[in-house]
Amino acid sequence: MSRFPVENIRNFSIVAHVDHGKSTLADRLLELTGTIDKTENNKQVLDKLQVERERGITVKAQTASLFYNCEGKQYLLNLIDTPGHVDFSYEVSRSLSACQGVLLVVDANEGIQAQTVANFFLAFEAQLSVIPVINKIDLKNADPERVENQIEKVFDIPSDECIKISAKLGTNVESVLQAVIERIPPPKVHRKNPLRALVFDSTFDQYRGVIANVALFDGVVSKGDKIVSAHTQKTYEVNEVGVLNPNEQPTHKLYAGQVGYLIAGMKNVIEAQIGDTLYLHKQPVEPLPGFKSAKPMVFAGMYPVDQSEYNNLKSAIEKLTLNDSSVTVHRDSSLALGAGWRLGFLGLLHMEVFNQRLEQEYNASVILTTPTVPYKAVLSSSKLIKARRAVQKNMIFIDQNRVMLKYLFPLNEIVVDFYDSLKSLSSGYASFDYEDAGYQTAELVKMDILLNGNTVEELVTVVHKDKAHSIGKAICERLKDSLPRQLFEIAIQAAIGSKIIARETLPIFKNIFQYGGDITRKMKLLKRQAEGKKKLRKIGNVEVPKDAFIKVLKTRSSK
Repeated sequence: MSRFPVENIRNFSIVAHVDHGKSTLADRLLELTGTIDKTENNKQVLDKLQVERERGITVKAQTASLFYNCEGKQYLLNLIDTPGHVDFSYEVSRSLSACQGVLLVVDANEGIQAQTVANFFLAFEAQLSVIPVINKIDLKNADPERVENQIEKVFDIPSDECIKISAKLGTNVESVLQAVIERIPPPKVHRKNPLRALVFDSTFDQYRGVIANVALFDGVVSKGDKIVSAHTQKTYEVNEVGVLNPNEQPTHKLYAGQVGYLIAGMKNVIEAQIGDTLYLHKQPVEPLPGFKSAKPMVFAGMYPVDQSEYNNLKSAIEKLTLNDSSVTVHRDSSLALGAGWRLGFLGLLHMEVFNQRLEQEYNASVILTTPTVPYKAVLSSSKLIKARRAVQKNMIFIDQNRVMLKYLFPLNEIVVDFYDSLKSLSSGYASFDYEDAGYQTAELVKMDILLNGNTVEELVTVVHKDKAHSIGKAICERLKDSLPRQLFEIAIQAAIGSKIIARETLPIFKNIFQYGGDITRKMKLLKRQAEGKKKLRKIGNVEVPKDAFIKVLKTRSSK
C-alpha cells in the first residue's frame, strides 16, 4: 500500500435515486479495473446480502478498492456503492464522510427524481466534487439532452460536464474512471502525523469479532499496533488490516488517505461505535466529528415467539444494529408477550428488510406489533377535553418551489406509516422532521381486539375516540384476510369496554382429508404446517401467524 502516494488516491461514492443503475455501474468499474473477471454473471456484485439480491435493491453501502493504471501512473480508487431508497439515506450520509467526490447517476429516461436531489445536497453540504453521470442511454425512450438541461437547471452544473453512459452495455464507462482521476481531488491528509482513523461502518464475525471499515485521515496503522477507541477509551491490539477488493485482502499497513478494514479483537458490539475515532496508544488526537444520529420515522414492538429465545434474539439484534446503526433500540415489555424491544426505523421498507435479515442471517423468528407510546391519563371533566389530531402552527413559503408547514401532532399519529405516506403522496419530494412537544390532553379510549372472545394482547391499543370505529374495522378486516381457517368458525371483534364496535367472521375450514384424496398432498400440507409452527402465536384456541401482526401494523394508522 506504500506504493500509492496521497496524490494517486481517489475516494468516491456512487449515489442516485433507486433503480437508476448504481450497482450496475459499480459492476462495470470493477471489471474495467480488473478487480473482478468479466462474465455475464456479474450482476450486483457488491450487493452481498441475500435480501438485496431477492429485492433487487441496495440496502448496505459496500466498499471496494480498485487499482487502475492511467497514463503510466498507478492509482488507488476507493469506491463506495450506496443505497438509493430514502429509507437507507443514513448509509449514504455516513459513506460520504470517507470520500472527496461522488458520481451522481441519473436515469436518461426518468431524469432527476427525489433521491437524486436529496443525495446531491448531501454531497454539496459535505463540499464534495460532483460528477453527473447520465445512465441508460441505450433505452428506447432515453432523452439524455433533456436530463442534461435538468441537471444544469436544478444543480447548476454545466451540461458539458455530464458523462453519458450505458452501464448495462459498458458504453463510455471508461470515461467515468478518467473523470474520477481528473475531477475528484486527492484526500487532504498527513501521513507523518499520529494515527487518526474514522470508523464509518462495521460488521460482526463470530470468529474474529468486529470488523471495522475505516478511513485514515492521518498517520499509518499496521498489524501489531496498539490502538485506543476515543469513545470507550479501551486499548486493543490490531490483529489484521487490509483493503476490500471487493473481498477482504490483508495488507501489511494502511496509510492516511486510504480506506480499508481493521480487526482489533473487539468482541462486544457496544465497543464498536459508528463514528468513533481510533488512534495509537500514548498518541492521543482530537476526535473526528463523527455522525449526526439518525432520526427514526417508523416504530415497532419486537418480541421473540418464545421467551426462551430472548437472549439469542437480543444477541442477533445487537449484531445487526452494529451493521445498521440507523436502527434505535429501547427495551420494552408486554403482559402477553413478555420482554422485548421498541425499535425505530427510517421507514416501512427499512423495518421489513431488518426483519428479513434477522430471519435469513440469524435464523430468528419474531413477532412485530404496533409500538407502545407513553401516555399520561388525567381525570378531568369531558368539557375540558378537546379532540385535535393535528393543529397547524405555521406555514412559510421558502421560495417559489418550497413551503414549510409546522404542525402539532400526537406522537401516535406519526409512529407507524406517516412518513412513508408523506413520501408516497409527494413522490418523495417532501421531507419531515420532528421534536418532542410534551403531553397534550385528548379524548382517548382503549380498544381491544378479540378472537372468539379472547383478547389479543398484542393488538390492544389506545386510539382517539373519533377514529376507533374505522381503525377497529380495518384491523378486523385485515385479520380476516391474514388468519388461516380453522375447523370452527372464528369471530373477530373490536371492542371498547363491553361494547363491540366492529366484527368480521372467519368461515369454517372443511377438512379435505376426511374424504380421502391424494396422500402426497396431505404430506406436503402436514410438512408445511410443521415448518410454520414456530411462527404461530396461539390466542386461546386460535393459531395466529406472526405475519398477521405485521400486516395489521402496516395498515392500521392509514384508516
